[in-house]
Amino acid sequence: MMTPKERILATLRGEPTDTLPFVPRIDNWFYAQQAQGTLPDNLKNATLQEMVDELGIGYHSIIPNFKGWREGGYGDLHVGLGIYDLALTPWHVEIHNVGVSSERSPNGHLRVRYDTPKGTVTTEVVYTDEMRKNGITLYVITKHAMEDSDDYEAVSYIFENMEVVPDYDRYAEYRENVVGDRGVAVALSAMWASGGHYLIKELMGFEDFYAERMGDPDAMDEMAEKLQPACDRMFEAALNSPAEVILSGANYDFTFTTPDVVRDYVVPSLKEQSMRAHQKGKYVATHTDGDNTMLLPLYKQSGIDIADSICPAPMTKIPLKDTIDIFDHKITIWGGVPSTALVKDCTTDREFAAIVDQTLEDIGRGDHFIVSVADTLPAAADFERFMYLKKKIEEFGPVR
Repeated sequence: MMTPKERILATLRGEPTDTLPFVPRIDNWFYAQQAQGTLPDNLKNATLQEMVDELGIGYHSIIPNFKGWREGGYGDLHVGLGIYDLALTPWHVEIHNVGVSSERSPNGHLRVRYDTPKGTVTTEVVYTDEMRKNGITLYVITKHAMEDSDDYEAVSYIFENMEVVPDYDRYAEYRENVVGDRGVAVALSAMWASGGHYLIKELMGFEDFYAERMGDPDAMDEMAEKLQPACDRMFEAALNSPAEVILSGANYDFTFTTPDVVRDYVVPSLKEQSMRAHQKGKYVATHTDGDNTMLLPLYKQSGIDIADSICPAPMTKIPLKDTIDIFDHKITIWGGVPSTALVKDCTTDREFAAIVDQTLEDIGRGDHFIVSVADTLPAAADFERFMYLKKKIEEFGPVR
C-alpha cells in the first residue's frame, strides 16, 4: 500500500497510484469544532494529526496555519502588510530603518503605524473571538497600507528595507515529524505570486487598486517592480528549503483578479518560478480557490504543477469537467468537491449524493487529481457527509 505522500508525488509525476489520493483540508473545521467542543466523541482529545491518522486520509499541508506564530517573533504585528510571522514558513522578515508602533483594542482590532523618511503609512486589521470560533484563521484588513499613489514612496521604502531571512529549522522538523508520510509539507513562498499581485492581494483595497491602475498604470507598474525583489527573496528561500512543493500566490477570482491582472502580474512570475523549481526537481502550486472564469487558460500558460482548491459548480460557474478538459492532464487539480455540498443548510442529501457521483465521473481515469474539499471543509460541514465522501473515493479504485 502506498503512503499518502507517495500517492501525491506519483500523481504529480503522472504515475499510477493504488487508490485515488484523498487529501482534504480539514484544519479550519477541526479548530472550529475543537473551540466549540463539538468534535466526534472518539476524537474529542485528538490532535489534527491524530484525527488524520484515525480517518486514514492524507494530511493537507498547502495553506499554512495562520495562527501558528513563530516562537520569539513579532506575531501578528505586520499582518496589515500581509506578512504572518509563522513558525513553519521557510523565511521570516526583518524591517530595518522604519519606526513601527502599534495600538490594540479589546475587540480584536490592531492598528500599526510605519514611520519612514518618505512618509507615514498605517494599517488596521481585526481578528475577533467570533472569527476564531468559526474556524477563521486570517485577519481582515480594514485599512490597507496603500490608498493611492501618495503612499507609493513610503511603502516602497519599507520593502526596500525589508530583509528576508531563510528560516528552515522549524519547517524541517514539521516536514519530517508532523507531516512525514501523511502528505507533502508545502513550503510557502508567499500568498502573492509577484509584486503586482501583492498590491491587490494585500496592500490595496479592490477599488483603490483599479482606480490607480486605470489612472496611472505606469506608476503602478513601477511600484510593482519595486516590490518584486522582496517577493523574489521569499521565493528563493522557499526554493532552497527541503520542500518538494512550493506555494506561490493565492485567492484568485475573475471578478477581482481580472484576466488582464493575472496575465500581467501573475503569469510571468509563476512561469519563471516554475522553470526554476523544475530545474531543482520541485513543483509549484498556486491557490486557485475562486471563480476561475477566463483564468484557467492563463494558469496553463504559467507552467504551474498544481491548481490547489479548484472550486467547481455549483459554487462557481465552471463545471469540474471543463477545468479538467482545459488543463488537459498538464496541471494536477487539488480540490474538486464544492464545500457547500457538505453543508446541510446549503445542499440536500440527494443533491449531495449527486454531486459526489458527478465528481467521480468527471475525474475519469483519475490521473493528475488529488481530491479535496474546496476551498476548505467548512465549520458547518456535516461529518457523516464527509465520511460518505471518503467511502466513495476509496471505492474509486486504482489510478492507472
